[in-house]
Amino acid sequence: MATIFLIIIYLAFISLGLPDSLLGASWPIMQKEFGAPLETAGFIFMVIAACTIVSSLISGTVLRRFGTGKVTLVSCIMTAGALLGFAVSPSLVWLMLCAIPLGIGGGSVDAGLNNYVAAHYKAHHMSWLHCFWGVGATLGPIIMAPFIAGQNEWRQGYFTVAGIQFVLVIILFVTLPLWKRAGKDGIEASHEEADHAMAEENEEGDAPVKPLQVKGVKLGLLSFLFYCAVESTMGLWGASFLVNVKDMTAASAAQWVSLFYAGITIGRFITGFITFKISNRMLIRVGQTAAVIGAALMFLPLPTMFSLAGFMIVGLGLAPIYPCMLHETPERFGKKHSQTIMGYQMAVAYTGSTFMPPLLGFLAAYATIGIFPAYIAISALAMLLFSERLNVMLKKKRYARANNRNSITT
Repeated sequence: MATIFLIIIYLAFISLGLPDSLLGASWPIMQKEFGAPLETAGFIFMVIAACTIVSSLISGTVLRRFGTGKVTLVSCIMTAGALLGFAVSPSLVWLMLCAIPLGIGGGSVDAGLNNYVAAHYKAHHMSWLHCFWGVGATLGPIIMAPFIAGQNEWRQGYFTVAGIQFVLVIILFVTLPLWKRAGKDGIEASHEEADHAMAEENEEGDAPVKPLQVKGVKLGLLSFLFYCAVESTMGLWGASFLVNVKDMTAASAAQWVSLFYAGITIGRFITGFITFKISNRMLIRVGQTAAVIGAALMFLPLPTMFSLAGFMIVGLGLAPIYPCMLHETPERFGKKHSQTIMGYQMAVAYTGSTFMPPLLGFLAAYATIGIFPAYIAISALAMLLFSERLNVMLKKKRYARANNRNSITT
């Protein structure tokens, strides 16, 4: 049953990723049909992400009352209905309204499944879980591209993705009893890790420190903020940059955006195996460095092929960062406050998704979408710098702890 249930969880995360890349891929065509300014996509994206933040903040209470299975099912129904609403929307106002259930449904699924996997599965499954989000995010533009390449029928693309979501709704409904059974069995719960965590917490003692007062937490939160700035901005404005600056067709631009998400997906699949040999800290550093290099390729005045290579490199670089930072939370800040800090990280991540891409839209409205590569490069560099500063702080903390232990033993 463990394998079947894991497949269900992965399918649910595919459904979470499917809608995330659709708006950015289809916006160059939608913008013309609605006669909307370029930055309007930023407003729609902001509504989706803001509702996702609200949904995540209340998800703990909702999950405790109704259970992960029911919440995942209802959330998937909401996202499927919202996508259907996008397909038939007669105006921008309707798009804004449909963005509300799309964001609420996405936030509940994300928070619920991340918590469930953390509680019931071994650590490497976190990377593979987010890999399957990438599968959904990659499939979105791939599904949309043929529709906008021919008759510019972006609505048919949304219809198709909505249909896939409703199929997943049926699967989740049929398998709903498995969630309760799996919760009782505690599939793959790592008792050894739990015992180690408790021993480590007792060793550190009960220091009267609030979560936000723990050393390095704010630097970690800033790393999450700028990570989501890079990922979300690439997804929302990448196609518009390629169409308006690199003179690519909307269909070709959508395909290249899908390759960006493919880079994240493939990278996370590989990361799941690499975590057995290489530490989270090293994977985060390598990924952030690759993201900076990819952004530099887009920023420098080089031929288009280098910009396209930059898309792929940024995607591959981002792949290990998010799941590894999530999994590293207890190691960085201690087991006592890790659950609370994890919630802060998710909220800040969604805040980055909410405000950073629209900020580029506002700036581009007064300048040009050509500032896109510089915006990505600055965000990627900020992510790397805050993360490295956190590593230095944590290294000093480990040295101080080791010296205290040595002085006690002597």
